Amino acid sequence: MAEAPKVRWVSADLYEAYMGRWSRLVARDFLAWLDSPPALDWLDVGCGTGSLTEAIATHGEPGRLVGADPSGGFLERARERLDGSKVELREADAQNLPFPANTFDRVVSGLMLNFVPDKPSAAAEMVRVTRSGGEIALYVWDYAGGMEMMRHFWDAAIALDPEAREPAEATHAPICKPDALRDLFGPLGLLGVETRPLEISTVFRNFDDYWTPFLGGQSHAPAYCMSLHEDARGALRERLRKTLPTEPDGSIPLTARAWALRGRKA
Repeated sequence: MAEAPKVRWVSADLYEAYMGRWSRLVARDFLAWLDSPPALDWLDVGCGTGSLTEAIATHGEPGRLVGADPSGGFLERARERLDGSKVELREADAQNLPFPANTFDRVVSGLMLNFVPDKPSAAAEMVRVTRSGGEIALYVWDYAGGMEMMRHFWDAAIALDPEAREPAEATHAPICKPDALRDLFGPLGLLGVETRPLEISTVFRNFDDYWTPFLGGQSHAPAYCMSLHEDARGALRERLRKTLPTEPDGSIPLTARAWALRGRKA
């Protein structure tokens, strides 16, 4: 490798091409699982470009809906997506939410928890701002085994470069498992805690549709990809081209799994 990969989430456009399109699909399944009544006050923690926030605005009939994220660039994309709706968007850190205790009926989070340094603080903040009897719910990608697009990428990378195993393992966040989610929220006294998988189909139109997002340099796999010298990156591209399951029409049918948790505040 030319240099150590640098992991960052800055560009909303790059995120949309890499994960945003799949985030929208799993957000709808998550919201259907919650099956919440209308006219509730919602907070989406780590709302990013607005995939889950948009699903709540469209299908959840909220009384109040707030999205919070530390990235101004992501919030700008969310504002464009939610233009015309009554969503409030705030630049805020999940570890220190700028809301009074007992403010919201539903506090949710989609695909955020992996990227928070102090996960217990973020979990405690989500519970703090939830009203008694309200629900806290979230979901995270199962990077360790349920994300086929990632598994194929890292299998190919490690076959060519054994040193890729270290950045590959870094994507397998320990929190991305049902038991780990329960352990994180268990000490916070939630009632009726449930976990479940959310699995979606991620069909890529062709090889370029799969490969190009890895050239964006954001998150672990793209950062690793762009840290390679050009020849090594070309070898990785060709190995993936040969090993990905490809249909006669050139499409690449894969699946992605997230783990979701929900619980009620006493």
